[in-house]
Amino acid sequence: MEQSELIDKRLTDLEVKSGFTEDLLDHLNQLVARQQQQIDLLINEVIQLRQQVNDAGGGTFRSLHDEIPPHY
Repeated sequence: MEQSELIDKRLTDLEVKSGFTEDLLDHLNQLVARQQQQIDLLINEVIQLRQQVNDAGGGTFRSLHDEIPPHY
């Protein structure tokens, strides 16, 4: 093989690798964006659940005696 053919082949191989790398990077960026949306949704759900617990008075300390059924 001539030197120029060898250089052309190497350049073509690098261009192919670069294309695959760009596709992979785009895919990973989309994946990270979806995960961030899911994290944001979960954070909002946790905030709502904590608010519900606080509104229901679940944040107060209760004695174990309060948990004993009346027939004891």
